[in-house]
Amino acid sequence: MRLSEFRQALKDEFGDAYGRVLTRDLVLTPLGGRTADQALAGGTPARDVWLALCAETDVPKSRWYGAGLPAPHK
Repeated sequence: MRLSEFRQALKDEFGDAYGRVLTRDLVLTPLGGRTADQALAGGTPARDVWLALCAETDVPKSRWYGAGLPAPHK
């Protein structure tokens, strides 16, 4: 997952504003108690950050498509 794909998945799932709040403020235990922004800046792969964010916010696994899975058909 590229950073641009991470940002798009974040926007699709949470919207622009709330997505930015989550990446800036939500501490993710699986990422060493860092926020998504901190983890990305520290070199954590975007896919790992996306999966941790999805798990922490209870996104249904069927919508974890941003982790390299195709988007569900509507």
